[in-house]
Amino acid sequence: MRKLAALAIGFTLAALFATAQPKKFVTVKGKQLYTTDNRPLQIRGVNLGGWLAPEGYMLKMKEVSSARQIEELVNELAGPDDVRTFWNSYLNNFVSQLDIRFIKMAGCNVVRVPFNYRLFTSETYLGANDPNRGFALLDRLIGWCREEKLLVILDMHAAPGGQTGDDIDDSYGYPDLFTSVAARQKAVEIWARIAAHYRNEPAVLGYDLLNEPVAHYFDIASLNTRIEPLYREIVAAIRKTDKNHIVIMQGAQWGSNFRIFGKPFDAKSVYSFHKSWTEADQSVLKDYLDFSNRYNVPLICGEISEGRNEMLQASAKMLDKNEIGYLFWPYKKMESESCMISFARPAGYDELLAYASKKRETMEQLRKAALNRNEAKSLLMALAESCRYPNGKVNKDYISATGIGNNRYKAVTAR
Repeated sequence: MRKLAALAIGFTLAALFATAQPKKFVTVKGKQLYTTDNRPLQIRGVNLGGWLAPEGYMLKMKEVSSARQIEELVNELAGPDDVRTFWNSYLNNFVSQLDIRFIKMAGCNVVRVPFNYRLFTSETYLGANDPNRGFALLDRLIGWCREEKLLVILDMHAAPGGQTGDDIDDSYGYPDLFTSVAARQKAVEIWARIAAHYRNEPAVLGYDLLNEPVAHYFDIASLNTRIEPLYREIVAAIRKTDKNHIVIMQGAQWGSNFRIFGKPFDAKSVYSFHKSWTEADQSVLKDYLDFSNRYNVPLICGEISEGRNEMLQASAKMLDKNEIGYLFWPYKKMESESCMISFARPAGYDELLAYASKKRETMEQLRKAALNRNEAKSLLMALAESCRYPNGKVNKDYISATGIGNNRYKAVTAR
């Protein structure tokens, strides 16, 4: 009996020990990232741009470019109920579980998820004003990624007040995040909530704190000095609940300017730059590599975008040679060769684009420009359907140029 009792106690302790093992997270050792099973991690991924932070150019809209302007357009075209229906369909269709399976099959190991801060507030955004909506959408996505063994980077692409001062940050044309105390406090509070929510989630690789802070149009001598202090404030708030995840900090002026940084202040820091429309020239990397070597910290290229396939291929090879992880921008766009998936322009969509190009500054102009409500609703729902996988075309040459997948992908279906 004593032996049986001892065995029972031993099994119980073993079970308790097994369940009590701490979760493992992607971590930093010197200039290298390591996976949860302690293997070197070379990021090769893609950005889910246009999903939680819509951008007009991805939808062939010229005059309407920011999320706020797209929202206004949709509100003008349809009534409140139809607006909610459209945005729910768009969010469900633009990135689905099938998209995540395709991304994994294409050879990616990471997805970066640009989001608008309003998903975590009571401010109206994309047809709703639920402060927990962002968590519902991200929880679902992260669950899919966990199933496919994909890691997730959460990217605040549009911060309170705007961190860039352009359409990509959904601002009013100035980086007021750095001039408004209330905006900074809100950004810090949102990151604190996100960190508390995902502190125990190993599928989350890390937090990309601010996308492309301070465009080059402004008084950068003054504004640039405010970026790293805000990074410090955000990281301090994150570390109150989450000591597990990596924090990613981008340089100023489209991620290119690392002169804003002093000595790294967090042991799990990664520094990010972006590369758009530039040739693969080793000299482009000099400042970043110098910073990485000086402080023994990892680098990633958070966005490679919009160039010719030959340019993308050369850039990927150059980054691989320098052991810098990278993510292509974006995964999906309307009628484009510079993405993994290109979805079609719906029939009649040019009517919507024509409406978007008209003057709509007064009530009279709105009434003259207005489309028939039923026709407008049909056009919006056709857009939401068009962007759903497997609708659209796989850009095989683009995927081949990225060097990510070696053409190992095929069509995926629901299990």
